[in-house]
Amino acid sequence: MDVTGIAKLATSIADTGLRQDVSMTMLKKAQDIQSTTATQLLAALPPVTPAQNLPPHLGNHINTTA
Repeated sequence: MDVTGIAKLATSIADTGLRQDVSMTMLKKAQDIQSTTATQLLAALPPVTPAQNLPPHLGNHINTTA
């Protein structure tokens, strides 16, 4: 190989590594944004309150026969 070919190969390898680093950083940033959005959506949900009009025995047994 000549010197020019080696330089081009080294530049290409370095450029590929840089692209991968940028892609990984962008992926992590997108995941952080999604995590923040999901947390905000969950925080915005109203608290679950039990139904006040139902008798207390409802929901204690599961009917497994059909």
